[in-house]
Amino acid sequence: MTALERPATRPQNPLFSSGPCAKRPGWSLDNLKNAILGRSHRSAAGKARLKLAIDRTRVLLKLPDDYLVAIVSGSDTGAVEMALWSLLGARGVDVLAWEAFGKDWVVDVVKQLKLGDVRVMEAAYGQLPDLAKVNFSRDVVFTWNGTTSGVRVPNADWIAADRQGLTICDATSGIFAQSLDWAKLDVITYSWQKVLGGEAAHGMLILSPRSVDRLESHTPKWPVPKIFRLTKGGKLNREIFEGATINTPSMLCVEDYLDALAWAESIGGLDALIARSDRNARAVTDWVERTRWIDFLAVEAQTRSNTSVCLRVVDAAISSRALEEQAAFAGKIVKLLEKEGVAFDIGAYRDAPPGLRLWCGATVDTSDLEALLPWLDWAFATLRSDLAASTQAA
Repeated sequence: MTALERPATRPQNPLFSSGPCAKRPGWSLDNLKNAILGRSHRSAAGKARLKLAIDRTRVLLKLPDDYLVAIVSGSDTGAVEMALWSLLGARGVDVLAWEAFGKDWVVDVVKQLKLGDVRVMEAAYGQLPDLAKVNFSRDVVFTWNGTTSGVRVPNADWIAADRQGLTICDATSGIFAQSLDWAKLDVITYSWQKVLGGEAAHGMLILSPRSVDRLESHTPKWPVPKIFRLTKGGKLNREIFEGATINTPSMLCVEDYLDALAWAESIGGLDALIARSDRNARAVTDWVERTRWIDFLAVEAQTRSNTSVCLRVVDAAISSRALEEQAAFAGKIVKLLEKEGVAFDIGAYRDAPPGLRLWCGATVDTSDLEALLPWLDWAFATLRSDLAASTQAA
């Protein structure tokens, strides 16, 4: 295979990391000048900014009036684990895992909380477990969008409306980019640094009335760390959902999140965010469909993520090699494009199969993805040609 000519057009923004993700178009540090710095987050001014972040989140997501929203510590991981430690143990649990973070929740439930009545439903990278086998008389823990596999649930139709258990959904790389059916979800978690491109370390916890009922009727058998405690005296601590965070938040990060929410509102709200993500994913899909050396990691088209788009090299000369060699080849593509300054942090997740991962969330402009794609072809052709030459020399 011969090398291609180096493309003439470069992405204006070469940031395609799947977390932390690109800042929104037009972002500047100057946008954070109103941050409440040097003041207590429990001051009237501090609590007002935290409450504003909660209220704007509710409006942008079009949440039901009786769902509660809180800012919590530890990013999405902290929010998920807060839910697991506080809510589980009242009944059996089905845990779904088809990528790295879903497998983390399996470890939490099985090895940390040591629950006895647990069904682990796993699938290989690129696939989903059999959703028809989920038992909704039990609590169900799952990721909506597999950030490390590029595989998402296609919709919420598989979730029983008359379920007895709770659905606990890690939605961090899907929320704001995909339509979530709130009536089917009892706990929703995410972090700021994904679709809205906010700063890290803070998580969001959304609770349905059913999950609040569980909190007030069920006491876990294990100790619950202070940072996870959602109740006080057997009742929900509602101050947490009014901006009284359990742990000290970064008010600079809060201001950045408010800036991202304001931008989202300015471009048309949730529908516009979803449309931008869909348009980005479509650009990559069109390229994959006309390109012989690359394919999606996700097997089924209806389960392919529109945010964390995971790709694998299918050229026979590469895919026939050992996994270590495949990973090395993909790593060379990543390093070459980083050296050229056209794409940063596009390697597959460390525990995922070898390949590439492009963030296509709403803060990425489609024009930048379209400018990147010829560079991917160029990098592949260049390295493939070098590989052929070295093989012949050997």
